[in-house]
Amino acid sequence: MHRNHVHPLARATGLMLAAALAPAALHAQAPAAVPSTEREQALEARVATLERMVSELIAQQAAAPTPAAAPAPSAAPAAPAAPTIQTTPINTAGWPGTRFSFGGFIKMEGVATNTDGGEIPDASNARLLYVPSATPVGGPDEGMDLDATAQFSRFWFSSDAATESGTPLRGYLEFDLFGSALGAEATTNTYGVTVRHAWASWGPWMVGQNWSNFQDPASLVDTIDLIGATDGTVFVRQAQLRYTSGAWAFALENPETTVGNFRGNGARISSDDNRLPDLTARWTRRGDWGHLSLAGVLRELRHETTTGIDDAGAGYGLSLTGRRVINASNDLRFGVTAGRGISRYVGLGIAPDVLLDAGNRLEAVDMMAGFAGLRHVFNPKLRGNFYGSLATFDNDVALSGAGATEKVGSIAANLVYSPLPRVDVGFEGRLGRRWLENGTEGDLARLHFHVRYNF
Repeated sequence: MHRNHVHPLARATGLMLAAALAPAALHAQAPAAVPSTEREQALEARVATLERMVSELIAQQAAAPTPAAAPAPSAAPAAPAAPTIQTTPINTAGWPGTRFSFGGFIKMEGVATNTDGGEIPDASNARLLYVPSATPVGGPDEGMDLDATAQFSRFWFSSDAATESGTPLRGYLEFDLFGSALGAEATTNTYGVTVRHAWASWGPWMVGQNWSNFQDPASLVDTIDLIGATDGTVFVRQAQLRYTSGAWAFALENPETTVGNFRGNGARISSDDNRLPDLTARWTRRGDWGHLSLAGVLRELRHETTTGIDDAGAGYGLSLTGRRVINASNDLRFGVTAGRGISRYVGLGIAPDVLLDAGNRLEAVDMMAGFAGLRHVFNPKLRGNFYGSLATFDNDVALSGAGATEKVGSIAANLVYSPLPRVDVGFEGRLGRRWLENGTEGDLARLHFHVRYNF
């Protein structure tokens, strides 16, 4: 008998089903006598029907779309991307390739002062830093005064680049908060922002406000007070034009003559009458042993008024300073300065540059000053300094009066602990004295504390 072609799986499935159903079919038909050939034909028909049904099911299954794969378990949320460095220049007006930087420090200070010759006025800067000429003489012992401030905190901006030829270009601005009081100490303690440095340089040239070329900042003692060895230290910032070549530096600097009135009658005068800039020169040698520097200044001294005073003279001076590395834990810092008519450059202007005589002529004041400080590093977190300084002035008492400052000096020591690389906690003690031409003197005792965070 001829059959249509069927899927082998369908045929096998049909035979298994037919075999399972055959006994039931035979049992249902048992009462009727059916020839065997008829029974075989009926069974064959059933098998054919079942094969057809299975073939249809297989065809339907093949035509059905493949089920989509089950989605993979969702991954954990991705961590936020790390902040990226700004790709556009922050200094948009700078030279192409300019590198911009910012830094400074926060400094909180507590200053306890006792003076036996009178009280330093509350509004005086001498309550916050050591000003040798402000030590009172001749008054009653006023007792201890305590002051606290954050005014010496500061911040700076720097812009560094280079020309196509490789010449370095730099601009630098630095400010502190040591300006005039804008609020009461009893309430807001607000103060003005003040300019410390504002200069630009290209190659060997520098123009703007910077440390005087007559000053050696690298020799300053490591102190808690703003200057420290103030009595004997050259300390001036002013506008200038400077040229540096190798070990040599030359500058034309802002002039200013300070004048003491005849016999001390009246306040010191800043004449502001100069016609020529102060000329300074410096030579410096550096090595693993430290550095040594020699500087000189030549200046015009002038005072002119509408009342008939009109006189001029010359001032000059030399300063030898340096830092000597003794070993990895110790170094010595020192300076000696001497000259005529250069008093405003030393110790925050302890004495005037010139005295005015009865004939309205100027007489320059001779002076000599010096300091030395030993620095010792106990361990990476603790260091200390011991230092002293002195300045003397050769006044003509007939012109200056017996109340003029003849000499100032101080000794001090400190310990500075750094619990973190950019945090300093320090204590400093000081004893200072001021002598007048009449033989009287006044003493100052001070304990100075600070916490400073450099950023």
